Amino acid sequence: MARWEPGARERLVVAAVDLFTEQGYDDTTVAQIAERAGVTKSTFFRYFPDKRELLVAGQETLSRLLAEGIADAPVDASPLEAVAAGLERVSGAMGPMNRDLGPRMKAAVAASAELQERDALKSVGLAAAMTAALIARGVPDPTAHLAGEFGVLAFKRGYAEWSESDRGAKDKLAQYTLAALDELRAASASLA
Repeated sequence: MARWEPGARERLVVAAVDLFTEQGYDDTTVAQIAERAGVTKSTFFRYFPDKRELLVAGQETLSRLLAEGIADAPVDASPLEAVAAGLERVSGAMGPMNRDLGPRMKAAVAASAELQERDALKSVGLAAAMTAALIARGVPDPTAHLAGEFGVLAFKRGYAEWSESDRGAKDKLAQYTLAALDELRAASASLA
C-alpha cells in the first residue's frame, strides 16, 4: 500500500463517503475504507478515532476560519456583516474536492440516523464558534446566538447549492453562502 503518498486524510474521507453511499454506513468497515484509500488501518486510526468522525473531518478548521473571519471583520460591522466575513473566510478554503463530495455526503447522511446525529452536532459546533466570536466582538448574547444560527443556515444552504451546481463552473462557494445569508436576512424581516 502506498503509505507515503500525500493526502491520506483526504483520500480516507473520499473513500468513506463513497463506501457509505454505495453500501451504507452500517455495512462499511474501517478496513474497507482504508483499503479503498490505499492506506493501512493504522493510518486510518492516526487520523480518525472511528468511521463516524470522518463526517466531521475539518470541523475544527471550519470553526476556526469562521471565528477568524468574524474577528477580522471591520469594527463597525453589524453582527450579520461579521458573519458574512466569516462565511467569506471559510468559503475561500473550500475547493473542488469539497464541491464534489457534497452530493455524496448528503446521500450518505440521509441514509444513516447515526450520521444525521453527527451532522447535527457539527452544526451546533459551527454555531457555537460563530456565537463565541460575535460575543468577543461585544455583540449581546441573544443577538450573537441568532446571528450564529443564521451563519450555519447560510453555510449549509449555500454549500448545498454550490455542490449541486455545475461543477465545471469557476464560481466560488462565497457567492452561494452570502446569497443564502441575504435571503435569510430578508426572510427574518417578514417575521415581525
